[in-house]
Amino acid sequence: MAHLRAKRLLLMPKTWLGFTLLELLVALAIFAVIAVMAYSGLDTILTARQQTDQHATQLAHLQMAFIWLGRDIEQHINRPIRNQYGDRQATLQGTISQMELTRAGWRNPAQQQRSSLQRVAYHLEEKTLWRSYWRVLDRAQDAKPIRMGLLNEVNEIQLRYLDEHLRWHEQWPPLNFSNRAPNKQANSNQTLKAIEVTLTVEKWGRLIRLFRIP
Repeated sequence: MAHLRAKRLLLMPKTWLGFTLLELLVALAIFAVIAVMAYSGLDTILTARQQTDQHATQLAHLQMAFIWLGRDIEQHINRPIRNQYGDRQATLQGTISQMELTRAGWRNPAQQQRSSLQRVAYHLEEKTLWRSYWRVLDRAQDAKPIRMGLLNEVNEIQLRYLDEHLRWHEQWPPLNFSNRAPNKQANSNQTLKAIEVTLTVEKWGRLIRLFRIP
């Protein structure tokens, strides 16, 4: 009987037999290698997409910062102001690292009781480029600016001012501005021709823009 049972097992089709333990281990190892390769490829794609999104977001903020700068500078108007201490301030005054000016074209869709002129300022603080503005031109002692962060990761800002004789200045009005000829009107709008803005931004380097004064 045992001989007949063994003979029947030998005559059984091979398709009825299962995988051996070694074959299962080899299959699992192959599956594990494929899974690791697939995850590595997916992780690379996700990381590249995240970096692309970050660059796109920073580029959009960078473009918006230059748009704000261009609008304010190119709509500059000759209107001096008085600060919170009552001192007269030039229509545009600036140093190598900050700038304040009067601009026209302040939109008023809500038809509020206010001027269409606006006093704005730019400065760098803790690697953030800030735009500030005041609700009125001639400020009271308790007047506070409304600030808006335009761009992060800014290491440095440099401003230069071009006069009518094509000479660059790191301060406006220039130090010798009061010594000009008497027939020159004492306002910066008449002699200032352009402003150069240089931003040093992480991952983008030095970016230079030149804005014309109207």
